[in-house]
Amino acid sequence: MLHRGCPRCGLPLTEAGASWACPDHGPTPSLWRPQESTYDAFVQHLAQAADFPTYLPWPMGPGWRVTDFGVVVQTGSAPRATLSCVSGTSALDGPVDVIVVSEEPGTGLGARVARLVSPDPRDIGDGPPVVKVRIGPGQVPLWAVSTSDSDEEFDRFVMVGEAAGRWLWLVLRPASAMLLLRDEWILRDVSGLGPPLVEMSFGGPPPVW
Repeated sequence: MLHRGCPRCGLPLTEAGASWACPDHGPTPSLWRPQESTYDAFVQHLAQAADFPTYLPWPMGPGWRVTDFGVVVQTGSAPRATLSCVSGTSALDGPVDVIVVSEEPGTGLGARVARLVSPDPRDIGDGPPVVKVRIGPGQVPLWAVSTSDSDEEFDRFVMVGEAAGRWLWLVLRPASAMLLLRDEWILRDVSGLGPPLVEMSFGGPPPVW
C-alpha cells in the first residue's frame, strides 16, 4: 500500500546489500508514500512513523482533505522525516495545498518539496519570522526561504523553523496562499490521535512536488 522512493529526488530505489540505494544519491533510507491517500494507508504510515511526529494543520476546514503523506525510514532504524499535505480551496486562490515536513537535518525531503538544491535551509533566523505556528503549548517561529535560485515557476511559498530539534517546513501552493497565514495557525501531531482519525477526509489528486 506504501511504495518506496528516494526522499531527495523520487527515483525508485534498488537493493544494495542490506540497504537500498538511489542512482543519484547513493545509499539512503526509503521515502514511503501511498499511490492513493486513504485512511488505511494513513494508518500504515503512522505505524511506520512510530513516535516521529506527523503534523497536520488543525482543525481541518470543511472540504479539506489529506491528499498526500510519507515517512522516511530504513528497516531497523529510527524514522528520519514525515510529510503530510492537506488540500482545499480558498476564495482568493482557488485550489490550495499545504505541505508540512518534519525532518532530521540532512534528510533532504523538505528541500525537495521546496525545490531547493541544498538538503538543509540556510540563513534561518535572520530578522523577524513571517509567522509563528502553535504546536502543543508552544509556538514555533518560521522564516521565509527564497526559492528563486531553483524554482523557475515561483509557484510555492516556503517557510522553515525548528521544532524539537528538527527542521519544520511549511510549503504553500500557490505562493499567494501565504495570505492565509495567521499567528493562530495550529499544527497537531496526529500520531496518537486515535478514533478522530476516522472523521478525517482522505483522497483527491496528490500535490505536485
